[in-house]
Amino acid sequence: MATKGIKHLIKPNLANITSYDPVDPPEELAKRAGIPADRVIKLNGNENPNPPHPAVRDAVAKTPFNIYPDPLQRKVRAALAQYTGVDADHIIAGAGSDELIDLLFRLFIQPGDTVLDFDPTFGMYAFCARLAEAKMKLVPRNEIFDIDIDAVKKAIDSRSKIIFVSSPNNPTGNLASEEHVRALLDTGLVVVVDEAYFEFCKQSAAVMVPEYDNLVVLRTMSKWAGLAGLRVGYGIMSPSLVQHIIDIKSPYNLNIAAEAGLLASIEHAPELQKHVDTIVTERERMVSLLKRLPGVKPWPSAGNFVLAQFAPGKAQGVFDGLAKRGIFVRKFGSERLRDCFRISVGTSAQTDGLIAAMKELV
Repeated sequence: MATKGIKHLIKPNLANITSYDPVDPPEELAKRAGIPADRVIKLNGNENPNPPHPAVRDAVAKTPFNIYPDPLQRKVRAALAQYTGVDADHIIAGAGSDELIDLLFRLFIQPGDTVLDFDPTFGMYAFCARLAEAKMKLVPRNEIFDIDIDAVKKAIDSRSKIIFVSSPNNPTGNLASEEHVRALLDTGLVVVVDEAYFEFCKQSAAVMVPEYDNLVVLRTMSKWAGLAGLRVGYGIMSPSLVQHIIDIKSPYNLNIAAEAGLLASIEHAPELQKHVDTIVTERERMVSLLKRLPGVKPWPSAGNFVLAQFAPGKAQGVFDGLAKRGIFVRKFGSERLRDCFRISVGTSAQTDGLIAAMKELV
């Protein structure tokens, strides 16, 4: 019997959706550059150049994989409470903070609702809006990439539900001030402050959670603890909102390997913070070296990455030249960033390789 196939059964907003643009693994980048994988300098994912604490491997190895994880995440939430200084009933973990972003959309957004974001910023918010059939309003950041509060207020309409704030902002590296976050909270909308890079700056909106039931703070174990591959993040919010997330999440959303990795990392947090401090020192060295290159402007950053700006029309050529040499940085589709790319902070040797290549290209 003839059939139409299944595409006509797919939801119209998903049939030809613009997907999120992820970074490829090292082996694929190596093929692209025609070099061995161990020669790739991968500075495009904001990954920690250091491996996780050795205790993580031991903890994962001892994990009973035949048992379902705790759906209420009791040990995880208790450990995160100790680490953050926030009561456990304010905390919920997810398969990366990406899952929590998706769950917030499921909880608050109906088709046609409005979500506000600040261009340029992390692309996951807009991607989740497309999945949810929400209208994304991109409020331009000002000339130094700060939030324009007056423009935000003008952009709010009767269907507005969520405001996303990345702080430090990915990819520009700047922080959202407490004054700006409070002004956003005072709109009454849900304000999600994404603090994926908190450990690199130690500035947080989490202290305001007891004051505002419309505040959600997101963090991750990917960056500071080197657990990007295990996919584990967490949110800090009101206990009632935590319960709503528990009600709608997959029961066993945080797998037991991720749970074991998180618990081991929290136990050894002081040692891991030393790695973070090393990355911050290397970031400042990279900024200093970039400033010496003609036509290159590195923006100040509070994260584990630096946004480099070039003379008009120059960035793409440098980006392509680095890729041919096996050095991969992150380019964005935002018109505002057409003359920029983002560089993750790696090892000192990787920084040296990057700068040597850029000297040939700029």
